[in-house]
Amino acid sequence: MKDDINKMELTKQIAAVHMMLEDLQLYLNTHPTDRDALSKRNSYAKQYKMLKEEYEKYFGMISQDDALSPYPWQWINEPWPWEYDANYKL
Repeated sequence: MKDDINKMELTKQIAAVHMMLEDLQLYLNTHPTDRDALSKRNSYAKQYKMLKEEYEKYFGMISQDDALSPYPWQWINEPWPWEYDANYKL
């Protein structure tokens, strides 16, 4: 199954959903009674969690803050974030 999952494409999806989540949360700070925005925010939060879980299932931790690591500590496996292979173009 791992071969069917494109790591970079999944990373792009996570980044896009995270951006929408952050944007809606900022909006809700000034418009807390907007039911539609809150509903969208909650939908993106669920999607974000699902995408992160899928990523971690196949590729390991995406964030060192909220994921469990197998032994030994596996936060960074090549490539490092500043290396070309770890980044993508939008």
